[in-house]
Amino acid sequence: MSLGILKRTIFVATYTPKKSEIERSWHLVDAEGLILGRMATEVAQILRGKHKPTYAPHIDTGDHVIVINADKIILTSDKAEKKMVYRHTGFPGGIRSESYATLLSKKPAEIVRQSIRGMLPKNRLGRQQLSKLQVYAGPSHPHEAQKPIPLEIKHAQAREA
Repeated sequence: MSLGILKRTIFVATYTPKKSEIERSWHLVDAEGLILGRMATEVAQILRGKHKPTYAPHIDTGDHVIVINADKIILTSDKAEKKMVYRHTGFPGGIRSESYATLLSKKPAEIVRQSIRGMLPKNRLGRQQLSKLQVYAGPSHPHEAQKPIPLEIKHAQAREA
């Protein structure tokens, strides 16, 4: 029996941040003049914590995000009139639909929240990350005590035609 070459396997442990190591900050996004989808992707990444070097996909390492001026969000092309939002009552034949334009006039904060929610994981972790999002239709918010850092999202600004 020959010994041959011994192969050693080196196990590298995956880094898992402890709860005491996670530092959360607050970010403020002014949605006035921003494109909905582009803004939602950036906010979802901050909520997940992907902008931090301590990111772990199985732990909530994200920051808090406040979105103001949700009523001044922009949808490109003619999506506001043509794109529909669907929900179901739970009863047979209970599907309901509304256009983004009517929903934007009624509940602008809900459009932003649902867009960001669709970009988060669909499990307990995603629901925990979504709880760190606050969306307000107007320019004021009650989170001044947290001293939120203004977040500029340059590529989400609508181009001047």
